[in-house]
Amino acid sequence: MDFAARLIAWQKRHGRHGLPWQQNRDPYAIWLSEIMLQQTQVAAVIPYYQRFLSRFPDVASLASASLDQVLAHWSGLGYYSRARNLHRAAGLIAAHHGGAFPHDFEHIVALPGIGRSTAAAVSVFAFGAKEAILDGNVKRVLARHQGVAGYPGENAVAAALWQAAESLLPQREVETYTQALMDLGATICSRARPSCAACPVSGDCVARRGDRIAELPAPRPKKNQPLKRTVMLLLLHNEEIFLEKRPPTGIWGGLWSFPEIAPGQRVEDYCLERFGARAECTEPLPLLAHAFTHFKLEITPQPAILATKPQALNEGEGVWLDMPEAQQAPLPAPVRKLLKQVGTRAAVGAPGLGI
Repeated sequence: MDFAARLIAWQKRHGRHGLPWQQNRDPYAIWLSEIMLQQTQVAAVIPYYQRFLSRFPDVASLASASLDQVLAHWSGLGYYSRARNLHRAAGLIAAHHGGAFPHDFEHIVALPGIGRSTAAAVSVFAFGAKEAILDGNVKRVLARHQGVAGYPGENAVAAALWQAAESLLPQREVETYTQALMDLGATICSRARPSCAACPVSGDCVARRGDRIAELPAPRPKKNQPLKRTVMLLLLHNEEIFLEKRPPTGIWGGLWSFPEIAPGQRVEDYCLERFGARAECTEPLPLLAHAFTHFKLEITPQPAILATKPQALNEGEGVWLDMPEAQQAPLPAPVRKLLKQVGTRAAVGAPGLGI
């Protein structure tokens, strides 16, 4: 049996068949799952997928929603550009495709946030197209089985892997074959300690025969990640806390967060200048470290009590919310964690917290 035939037979017996997005051919639902699965594991995606689909069951409901509503349902899943692109793509589908998800590969891949592999997966699972995929798990499977050396993020290595993906594509049962590749990479051909004895294509796997499993594929070249420091101000007045919206692009783009100042900057001066209000700092919360792809962030959370709440804020400057309202806002994971800590300290009567 050739490579594809072995995978197809294996998937039918041992592959995954009960994932929520496998239950229909709705291109919208499949598209949503593929976007969520980018850089995120299945177990983490499932509850977000179900909640998101319940709130936004089709392209029309997603396109008509505000970005804040979309981000609120994405909050905690990370990589928020995915949610912004999803919302933008839904608007384009509504405007240029009559609200119907496009059927042809060229129109799918042209949507924001959809690369070649994601477009191929949607085309295969929703429309039965014959397209090759190459997500992270599949790159690992093909690099090992075909003996493609190097880091898959390099152009030459990616080109070699795409060539392998195209050449191994079967004429029939492409959907089952595609799911088999995903399943094999996720459950058998894992990054560490793969289960080669259970692999249907281990007999002619270059990495296994040459004892190169740990070597293939090559990891991302290591770079020293810079450390950035910031002070987040947890500004409190009575039972409310202040949040402001971050710029639409960049880290946590479009989400709500706490105001930030540079380490060493006086909180009191900031509050007088921005709000015209006196502030009393309380004991800082413990340092919070957060890692991004290209740098590490060290957050000093500084609660401060404002003597008076500004009655008039410029449009878009920020909002005062009580704790339950603030928890419902679209927040980055570290901000949500800090908000919970503030609420907990207030509930147990921590000294100096005026909420």
